[in-house]
Amino acid sequence: MPPDSHIFQPPRGTRDFYPLEAARRRWLLDKWREVSTRHGFEEIDGPTFEHLDLYRRKSGDALVGEAFRVSRLSADAGQPQDASKSDAETSDELALRPEFTPTLARMYAAKAASLPKPTKWFCVSNFFRAERPQRGRLREFWQWNVDCMGLDIPEAEWGNEETKTWRSRARADAEVIICAIELLNGLGLGPGDFHVAMGSRPALEAIARSREFAVEHLDRVFALLDEVNKLDEAQFRARAIERGLDPERMMEMRVIVASPGFQNPAAPANKDDQTAFADSFVGEIASIVDEAALSSSAKFEEYEHAWHLVRQYGYGDWIRADLSIARGLAYYTGTVFEVIAEGERAVAGGGRYDNLIELFGGPPTPAVGFGMGDAVLSLLLQDKGLMPSDTELMRHAGQTPDVFVLNPADEAAEAQLRPTVARLRAAGIHARHTYRSTRNVGKLMKEAV
Repeated sequence: MPPDSHIFQPPRGTRDFYPLEAARRRWLLDKWREVSTRHGFEEIDGPTFEHLDLYRRKSGDALVGEAFRVSRLSADAGQPQDASKSDAETSDELALRPEFTPTLARMYAAKAASLPKPTKWFCVSNFFRAERPQRGRLREFWQWNVDCMGLDIPEAEWGNEETKTWRSRARADAEVIICAIELLNGLGLGPGDFHVAMGSRPALEAIARSREFAVEHLDRVFALLDEVNKLDEAQFRARAIERGLDPERMMEMRVIVASPGFQNPAAPANKDDQTAFADSFVGEIASIVDEAALSSSAKFEEYEHAWHLVRQYGYGDWIRADLSIARGLAYYTGTVFEVIAEGERAVAGGGRYDNLIELFGGPPTPAVGFGMGDAVLSLLLQDKGLMPSDTELMRHAGQTPDVFVLNPADEAAEAQLRPTVARLRAAGIHARHTYRSTRNVGKLMKEAV
């Protein structure tokens, strides 16, 4: 090697995909696509980078801090600004997409009037986050996003809080949750391998308000509760102080959401137990907060109905009611959930976000969705021995030829080898050939396997 040469490694938190790794990724992404289309979701995608303000509008500085910034393209440098373009279009602040929801909301808002109701979309793409890499968390990753915008009732009724409206929202919640369950179950993961922990942001808000947290502090309260299972008491208390929250009241919130009454360790075995559990769960909340705080909104009934629907459709073994699930981002408005796998962090997470599309210039639109990353899921499948064999992966990726042409060291055969392969390929046949010439047919046959 020349003395001035340098072997470059991939950037930290990224991956190289050689043929086998690429086949493994393709297999997983195809599984995402298959279950999405089977559940009636249509595939979309957007640009790899967006205006930074798009993420700032959705999540404030938290998401912006995790974004890789992109400078204006050199072709634009020194050029006069086009007066026909908006400030956003000429802004220098661009970022590689750290997640898809802002793009989704922007796309829906742009064509809301012409889209079907409800609109069911999914996306399978790569995303980028400038964060510390660790097991299951990378700086570039592939993610499956599944979202349902709108309801299955007339649009004029979307803003009502009548029974049929919140029941419609609950049906959409159950639909996306079941889509996630079916993907994992179809990959061979059973109830003992993962569960869906369902929480309720309105219930958490009612509890926080009962502890006299101001409305403007709730985002910080939820963000800290989202870390309740990652921090010990001393760390939790210190983090509360750092964020300007009363540590004693936050400790009360910590005790409440971690109590057995708010976390269902095992799914009830029969319908009577389901009803009893739901009544008990409601009772736990009503014993802590003023009942009027819950009855003023249909959101908790919506949560309870979604929970029952998932069970009614046959997926009760996979779900648990768990109010410790807060989902720290500010835009969630109703049911929130995380897919928790044995021995791993959350495999997926999402919830209801009824105000986000309006924030991006669209009409008021109820919406719910989730995201699932490839890194944690791949580790889980490999640890469980559920990833297909190398041969199966290469076959799925189309890397196993239909015909393999050999040349047993014969000049006449050599002359015909490439023309023969060319004719086979022109006929639509996946044909490959040896690049070696030897009379040892056994060695050539090994190339064909």
